[in-house]
Amino acid sequence: MNDAFEADDQTEAPTPPTGNLARGVAVIRAALKTMPTAPGVYRMLDAKGEALYVGKAANLKNRVANYANVNGLPLRLKRMVAETHTLEIAITHTEVEALLLECNLIKRLMPHYNVLLRDDKSFPYIHLTSNHAFPQLTKHRGARGPDGDYFGPFASAGAVNRTLIALQRAFLLRSCSDSIFTARTRPCLLYQIKRCSAPCTGRIDQAGYARLVAEARSFLSGKSQEVQARLARHMQELSDQREYEGAAVVRDRIRALTQVQGRQDINLEGLGDADVVALHQAGGHSSIQVFFFRGGQNWGNRAYFPAHARNVEPGDVMGAFLGQFYDNKPPPPQVLVSHRPSEAQLLAEALSERASRKVEIVVPARGDKRKLVEHALLNAREALGRRLAESTAQRRLLEGIAETFGLDAPPQRIEVYDNSHIQGAHAMGAMIVAGPEGFIKNAYRKFTIREPIAPGDDYAMMREVLGRRFARALKENPDRSSFPDLVLIDGGQGQLAAACQALADLGVNDLPVVGVAKGPDRNAGRERFFRTGKPPLSLDPKDPVLYFLQRLRDEAHRFAIGAHRSKRAKAIGASPLDEIAGIGVARKRALLHHFGSARAVATAGLTDLERVGGISKIVAKKIYDHFHAEG
Repeated sequence: MNDAFEADDQTEAPTPPTGNLARGVAVIRAALKTMPTAPGVYRMLDAKGEALYVGKAANLKNRVANYANVNGLPLRLKRMVAETHTLEIAITHTEVEALLLECNLIKRLMPHYNVLLRDDKSFPYIHLTSNHAFPQLTKHRGARGPDGDYFGPFASAGAVNRTLIALQRAFLLRSCSDSIFTARTRPCLLYQIKRCSAPCTGRIDQAGYARLVAEARSFLSGKSQEVQARLARHMQELSDQREYEGAAVVRDRIRALTQVQGRQDINLEGLGDADVVALHQAGGHSSIQVFFFRGGQNWGNRAYFPAHARNVEPGDVMGAFLGQFYDNKPPPPQVLVSHRPSEAQLLAEALSERASRKVEIVVPARGDKRKLVEHALLNAREALGRRLAESTAQRRLLEGIAETFGLDAPPQRIEVYDNSHIQGAHAMGAMIVAGPEGFIKNAYRKFTIREPIAPGDDYAMMREVLGRRFARALKENPDRSSFPDLVLIDGGQGQLAAACQALADLGVNDLPVVGVAKGPDRNAGRERFFRTGKPPLSLDPKDPVLYFLQRLRDEAHRFAIGAHRSKRAKAIGASPLDEIAGIGVARKRALLHHFGSARAVATAGLTDLERVGGISKIVAKKIYDHFHAEG
């Protein structure tokens, strides 16, 4: 699984390794001298100690030895070996353990040369508690607790919320916390709108509520038809007895259950618990759709777009995806897939070990299960089409920016800068980053303005922010590999001049810098763009490139204001008492209760301070000296 040795359409003629490649080979050969033949995991690390690749092996020495024979490697893996400065291993008892460890490390380290599942958020569940006489039905996300039953996963918070509302109407189970339940004296609004049976005020006894709980558990466990049939019989009985009001309540419950099933689109009798995983590849990209079936009911689907090299085989992508996907969630007994994953048997053993029960990985060839896989494949194909279309639109926008500002090529990294302050107070600078995939939020940076500045001196702030950003970049990456292709500054000619001066002081004179200023009356759509040595430029208000640049500028503004507000709120919440060593929460509270404010504490006499409960003479002297120190 996640085997690095896939075919590559670019290979080089056999030649002795030189330069960085020779150094990488030497690192591998040195490690081989003491490497065991046991199963385990190996990690290739770059000069910074960051993981380049994580792989597992039944025999570590035999597997890693393949990398020393660079003439047999594709070009991509030669680059990986050339970047390798260190090789580390972890020995395991079995190859199954090695596979589980490999998946965990890939998710944690995100190595550049592995197939990566980047979006792996946790899924919401429905939780039916069991530690109370009147169990609660609620949404749950995260680690499971010891009590109750968990049903799911659901593909999204929206899906679980819609299902919960329908289930409340169908089974009238409470959703309030235990503390609210105990304190309630009158039924709440949920009882009035027929979404709760109000056990908190005795509107239903424990036996009647227990029947509702049993019905809900049966429905969520896949026995929906039985529950609906039983309710239908009960409604008919009530109607025959002319208890029409009670029959109407049961009718509404049946409708709620029908609503849940109507939203599920697909239901397959006898499927039980299973995930359907379908992979579609096009243009060197992959889209994977996962459908969640529990108790034969469809709880939604989610799309994934794993990152990998353009020529990775579908089986390798599927194997890597499944290993990482189930690293932090329990797999169902059956996983239906569109492509047989690499090392499928080993992967099934690993998932079985993780779940403590048998897990099957099946490629259905015919029948209803095959139809489910084909439906998931259709969704995967459409999702990838949308994704590629979005990427194409982004690429066209970047090409438009290159044409607008005369860049040599579409920018791969755009940095946008803005400042935020109130008359110079709590000043913060902000940098946001965008590229071909959109905003790169993990690259955003905040800058606390350190230098004393005159109130409102935006130019000085911009000089400091740009100076610090690029001084550090030059120190860490002298080859300028981390530099942006375009810098956007929120401001006009003055801001642009300040930014260019800061860069010039560092010897950076060839970086494209553009100032973005709003037009007359600060109207969006009439922005003017300033560049050194060129007249201001305006774009057609309907130009998509203008809209894209506005989005970049607005994102930087939003991020800067957020940083400023956070700093201001922190400053407002601070107290002069916090600066005194030995004054904790209790003593601070006692002082404020006694004097009424920190200012009154600061002006209090030593005798007055000693009268405060919990303040000894030594502490009182420390407080007095802090506020009355000479100089």
